[in-house]
Amino acid sequence: MSTDDEARPAARLTVLAGPSGSGTESVVERVRARSPSVWIPVPATTRPRRERELDGVDRLFLAPAEFDRMLAAGELLEWSRAGPHRRGTPYEPLWSRLAAGQPVLVGLDLAGALLVRAALPDARLVLLHPPGVVPTQATLAAFEHTLAHDRTGRVVDELLGLSGSSFLATAPPHVRG
Repeated sequence: MSTDDEARPAARLTVLAGPSGSGTESVVERVRARSPSVWIPVPATTRPRRERELDGVDRLFLAPAEFDRMLAAGELLEWSRAGPHRRGTPYEPLWSRLAAGQPVLVGLDLAGALLVRAALPDARLVLLHPPGVVPTQATLAAFEHTLAHDRTGRVVDELLGLSGSSFLATAPPHVRG
């Protein structure tokens, strides 16, 4: 006999990744709108805040020295450099949400997704690519699923379908002993 908690899938980190311009941000935002129980991490960045961006809401705007401190302390799940600036995903808030049973979705580039795979092998990696573009076998091998981004609504439906009830119901993650 199982309890309700055992019957529900554990919360899981889902990484939606794609090449620049593939539309990961728009898909992530639409998933958040359709399934508010999904938590989207706030990335840290060293770039200056743009007009209308809120610190701690849109991004964590950090001085380079603070970013360096977080990096050295192992507080970033993944990070990358874009020109003179860096961005990364703070690890602790993400882990806290997963431990509390809340599903997490993060949109990253391909390199970031591979860094997450190395750190958290149980993460679900989904590749988003333009329609008609066939990813290389090496790229395909790293991802559990691929989605052609022809229409955002369809991609959101498929992503929610892949994730099933783990995006809709919360349950504590299974801890391996």
